[in-house]
Amino acid sequence: MKSRFTHIGIIGKSEDSNVSTTLRALTSHLEQREVEILLDGDLADILPHSPHGVVDRNTLATACDLVIVVGGDGTLLNAARSLAEPGIAVLGVNLGRLGFLVDVSPEDMHAQLDKILSGQYSEEHRTLLHMTVIRDGEVLSQSSALNDVVVHKKDIARMIELDTYIDGHFLNTNRSDGLIVSTPTGSTAYALSGGGPILHPKLEAITLVPICPHTLSNRPIVIDDDSTIEIIIHTGTLEATVSCDGQVDQSLQADDLITVRKHNHALRLLHPPGHDYFAVLREKLRWSEQP
Repeated sequence: MKSRFTHIGIIGKSEDSNVSTTLRALTSHLEQREVEILLDGDLADILPHSPHGVVDRNTLATACDLVIVVGGDGTLLNAARSLAEPGIAVLGVNLGRLGFLVDVSPEDMHAQLDKILSGQYSEEHRTLLHMTVIRDGEVLSQSSALNDVVVHKKDIARMIELDTYIDGHFLNTNRSDGLIVSTPTGSTAYALSGGGPILHPKLEAITLVPICPHTLSNRPIVIDDDSTIEIIIHTGTLEATVSCDGQVDQSLQADDLITVRKHNHALRLLHPPGHDYFAVLREKLRWSEQP
């Protein structure tokens, strides 16, 4: 039997004042059910007079069994990095543009929530990546990513040079604007713009997509997601950066080592009944749309 949720956390796009209308409608609807509601700390200014507890992200992750994210895909990406490890179920309400991950519309929110809270939903486990930057043998920084880890040039119109290894085996030297290491979830994001394939979310795979490679035969490659990817910045490369989901950045130097591997925990992503991944692709990518 599927879980019934009794402790619900709410995360919203705090920098968007327009989100307050949806948040108020959401909390008002949930108050009619026997659930405890907690708000992410970033919502304190948007809902200043709410009777519900306002807590930090770590407390939210440990106290709730479901978190509803109100915003766009970027808001959910930010939430995923803190909610995957404790195994919290996540549901997205779409106030963004595309909405590949947040697939409940504000117009249908009440009806869809009632179904989900009564146990009618589908659940996916979405792979995350874990990224580590090592400099002079010491860990400089670590982060996780639901979409992608991207090594790229910084501010100058000049290629960078990278060596890439898969499980200790040399893959290639890449002279380009950078390299995208993407999960199946991220295959419809930056990697798709770079010419990478769309990977179904159930595939246990990672794709490596070069960004504007100098050598035209340098093409995307799909590998097993149990692989360890090592990327070494060449001497002479200037102004390089590694980004996780386009939200967490670390400046790089020559000879830095970036390792990327599958995260130990996956994101529990919920969908309303009848969710169809291929229908989402047709809608969001406008396949077969008439001119």
